[in-house]
Amino acid sequence: MGGKVVAKNKKDENLLDYVPNKSKKVVYNKKENGLIEIIMPRDSIIERIIRKLFFTPDKYRVELDKMGTFVWEQIDGQRTIYEIAGLVQEHFKEEAEPLYERLLQYINILKNNNFITFDR
Repeated sequence: MGGKVVAKNKKDENLLDYVPNKSKKVVYNKKENGLIEIIMPRDSIIERIIRKLFFTPDKYRVELDKMGTFVWEQIDGQRTIYEIAGLVQEHFKEEAEPLYERLLQYINILKNNNFITFDR
């Protein structure tokens, strides 16, 4: 897939230039199976009230799949999403397709769950 990225719209094109950073609130570890588990504390005032009322856990845990784990490991506060896409393409080849649609959707999920933040 080499060459220049052809973004579908201006929003996607700009997002590829962003540099994702792991949130300082997130704890993560690599499990025995090689996959990353992200652990997000539920410690806001509202979350604490909800935990007491509904007996929910104090941490939110998400186990990433192999491609998600790979992407997570590439998020270093230096690489742009475009650069991460190139590494995903190189590592997963055809399995990564449709690369940009999948990666941008995944990055947005990480952002919406406050697992990452963006720099430009």
